[in-house]
Amino acid sequence: MYSKEDLSELGEFLRECRARLSPRTVGLPESEASRRVPGLRREEVAQLVGISTHSYARLEQGRASAPRSVLAALVRVLHLDDDQRDHLFELAASDEYEPRRRPAQKVHPRLRRILDELTTTPALVLGRHLDILAWNPLAAALLTDFDLVPEKKRNYARLLFTDPAFRELYLDWRTNARTCVAHLRLEAARRPGDPGMATLVGELSVIDDDFRQWWAGRQMTGLRMGTKRLRHPLVGDLTLDWDSLTCTADPAQKLVISTADPGTPSHDGLLFLASWTADRHSPTRDAAA
Repeated sequence: MYSKEDLSELGEFLRECRARLSPRTVGLPESEASRRVPGLRREEVAQLVGISTHSYARLEQGRASAPRSVLAALVRVLHLDDDQRDHLFELAASDEYEPRRRPAQKVHPRLRRILDELTTTPALVLGRHLDILAWNPLAAALLTDFDLVPEKKRNYARLLFTDPAFRELYLDWRTNARTCVAHLRLEAARRPGDPGMATLVGELSVIDDDFRQWWAGRQMTGLRMGTKRLRHPLVGDLTLDWDSLTCTADPAQKLVISTADPGTPSHDGLLFLASWTADRHSPTRDAAA
């Protein structure tokens, strides 16, 4: 059965999506009369979805769940992107999740082999909650010496919000940090009640005001690729494209790689850093090492 908290989360998400739309966006005529609240009215969404206003109101009030056909219609009517669609369906299916303590993740052997081959590309393997499961030497040289981070603290979000040196690397820290929060929100929606996630969110909410505000704001952003700008103490400013690749054998693990266009100063900087790292070579490391 759906819990009261699950339905409340779904209703709040629907209200926020509705508030971001205008009648013109969904093909409805604009009214000259002022609206008491921004966005579409409940009855307008209900009409476009094909359900009664009463039924839709119960969804937003957290008093009812919705069948998949209604959810699919809401995706279309509310103009949800892929990440928002996933979030909606994960919230609606949250009764299928049974919170429990999971064993500590270990990097999949196939991903570790890939890391070993990536000598000129910084790469990390991230697990649930953005835990850092493994890294190659160039990733450590680029970001931080993960060996010096206690295993239980080896988490990308925790480092981004609590480690001053890690934070100062990012010239566009706020953009990267908000993307990180959005990723955690999607993870939390997939596994509501996950005790590990609850611990991490609680810790970061107490420590950092920005995290607390962004977590409450529920902004959804693309999480599979992007660009980050770093100011590295050895090679200077770098503009890197990052991509997140899901492990087919274990979808809870993702390989995150950073690259730069050949011939650019950023690419030259990575090559120099790789050469410097090779002189101090250490094997690919993982969290269990």
